[in-house]
Amino acid sequence: MSTCTTHVDHPHTHGPDCGHVAVVHGDHTDYIHDGHAHREHDGHWDECELPHVVAEDHGDHLHGPDCGHETIQHGDHVDYLHDGHRHAAHGDHYDEH
Repeated sequence: MSTCTTHVDHPHTHGPDCGHVAVVHGDHTDYIHDGHAHREHDGHWDECELPHVVAEDHGDHLHGPDCGHETIQHGDHVDYLHDGHRHAAHGDHYDEH
């Protein structure tokens, strides 16, 4: 389950052309913004931390500067946008965000 808090005074309206990475998340779209996800909810925006779970096996693929996946700064590390979700290196595997 995601943890969300209301983002107060959010003057920016997220949408297809807002410049933030959009990730389909179940029945809604999250917009990656300043290391967290924004989700429209009842006329306001929630800030959500998405749960971290182990991603599918990548075989020999390693995410990095030349892997071909879009990068997203997330706190002290970089996530890689992969098939509509984010992957972050964690030990010997990747977490899905």
